[in-house]
Amino acid sequence: MVGGHYHIYNRGVEKRIIFKDKSDYAFFLSLLKEYLLPENHPEIELIKERHPRRPRINCHEDVLLVAYCLMPNHFHLLLKLKKQGGLERFMRALLTGYSIYFNQKYERVGHLFQGRYKAALIQREAYLLHLTRYIHRNAIELLVEDSPLQEYSYSSFPVYAGLKNCEWVNETQVLKIFTSDTKKSRGLYIDFVNEHNADVDSQELLGDLMVE
Repeated sequence: MVGGHYHIYNRGVEKRIIFKDKSDYAFFLSLLKEYLLPENHPEIELIKERHPRRPRINCHEDVLLVAYCLMPNHFHLLLKLKKQGGLERFMRALLTGYSIYFNQKYERVGHLFQGRYKAALIQREAYLLHLTRYIHRNAIELLVEDSPLQEYSYSSFPVYAGLKNCEWVNETQVLKIFTSDTKKSRGLYIDFVNEHNADVDSQELLGDLMVE
């Protein structure tokens, strides 16, 4: 549905690790940036210069990335569909591009991901807010005890917290649910994500929208 938001989830085949080191995470994020920035963006020109033979794929007009979290054997994306067929086009490019990179780097063949990605349509704005919290809180299990969740480098939470600027992530729609004052809404969002009963609240509200 054009204009709708989708929670996207996929993991490695047989639950295998799909991000083995920092460079793997970095490459996946570089694909997100390359596909989501406008074609005339200066960084796209730099990518063209560095990789002149790479086929050009641009999905800026297809989808909008609202939130993400990359974990060792799976990932979550929250996407807004902008153009009919855009979700399928973007996900095909992303999964194919990363699979080729991973298989070449680790000298393997065959499927990397466990079949087709799962996608759940978000019907209400309240779900959207809670789903971003659920996505960002995935990283808790990987952090050293008492480390702030916004220190996890491979999710969009640092963008929401104002610690990192990322033009290909659009956090504005979610933050505006709190207030139009961006600085204040970032603080309120951080508190919302870190609420004591956040995981229980998310499970009760979201149900099948978590799509794991």
